[in-house]
Amino acid sequence: MGKNRIQIFDTSLRDGEQVPGCKLNAKEKVIIAKKLEVLGVDVIEAGFPTSSPEDYKSVQEICRSVSKTIVCALSRAVEKDIEMAALSLKYAKKPRIHTGIGTSNCHIRYKFNSTPEKIIEQAIHAVKYAKKFVEDVEFYAEDAGRTENEFLAKVCENVIKYGATVINIPDTTGYCLPEEYGNKIRFLKENVKGIHKTILSTHCHNDLGLATANSLAGIMNGAEQVECTINGIGERAGNTSLEEIVMIIKQNSHLNLFTNINTKLISSISNLVSESTGMKIQANKAIVGTNAFSHSSGIHQDGIIKKRETYESINPEDVGINESSIILTARSGRAALAYRYKKLGYLLNKNSLDLVYSVFLEYADKKKEITDTELKIILKQANLNEKNNQMLHTTNTTNSIRINVV
Repeated sequence: MGKNRIQIFDTSLRDGEQVPGCKLNAKEKVIIAKKLEVLGVDVIEAGFPTSSPEDYKSVQEICRSVSKTIVCALSRAVEKDIEMAALSLKYAKKPRIHTGIGTSNCHIRYKFNSTPEKIIEQAIHAVKYAKKFVEDVEFYAEDAGRTENEFLAKVCENVIKYGATVINIPDTTGYCLPEEYGNKIRFLKENVKGIHKTILSTHCHNDLGLATANSLAGIMNGAEQVECTINGIGERAGNTSLEEIVMIIKQNSHLNLFTNINTKLISSISNLVSESTGMKIQANKAIVGTNAFSHSSGIHQDGIIKKRETYESINPEDVGINESSIILTARSGRAALAYRYKKLGYLLNKNSLDLVYSVFLEYADKKKEITDTELKIILKQANLNEKNNQMLHTTNTTNSIRINVV
């Protein structure tokens, strides 16, 4: 059986940019959009045109700048919003309008002061109106995570009937557990007439740290598109992280899924988005954090030196990182110390290594990390030199695994 492709819908430039202090101008958005196209994303959500003149301009410029990727503009289920979205997409080779409305009891009652019947009417009207401008119309059922499945199915069936090509099921508040979200997607696949004619999409927030897990549960239960952001940026605690969901799919071949993402470009676009938005990446962030391929525990270092797979399930080269890192700290062992010296050109025998290691520990207990300069100082303090044959010097240091000297 062939693998099924999961489409990657990147909303870094829309939902991702909604983070306080994360404002991007049109030029910055275009640069990122071009990189997203090269990365291989299927859809770029370029912005919310009616929200500001700058956002409108950004969407237009992105449409002029990309040619292979679908460019999507967000709107509420309001005619003016939809018109603005359509105008901003005028130059898009592959335009998509993303319109929708809240469907949970909470949204219907408190946000719209409305009724379920009126919400369905607004949803139908929004899709019908958007279809006047573009063929590709995505409908979002905001707060679908907290929407009763039977009503959600009714909404979906109606918008599909009037032309929705993609149905987005957002867990807007990050409320769902993976099993609940997966079951919701499965319920829609099995109970909505016409659902198999559309693309069913996940859009999960990370309020409880479950965005990626929920997206995975969604695609394992029939969703064909994942909405996500670079580095997981987005409202409040963020969105599903593009790099996480893509690498989960890549590393787990038994899922029988694939994406069109060139994973070797992940690290570079992660750094670009971080620098452009001013949103620093936490050190322990999966896939792209500075510690993701760094090792400081002696047991782990010994294993990684012998064979990378002992403590790395992902090859760093697969995400555009040239080498793993052996970080020397007080937790490091003799194997890591010998390895780092070898990278500097010094091959220590057992007696020399024991002597150097004792001096190293005195340094390491006082510092967070030992540098190459300090390693050379430690050699001098241990009174090692080539004349007494306690140490050999070599300039040909090769190893079966490339480890970066930090």
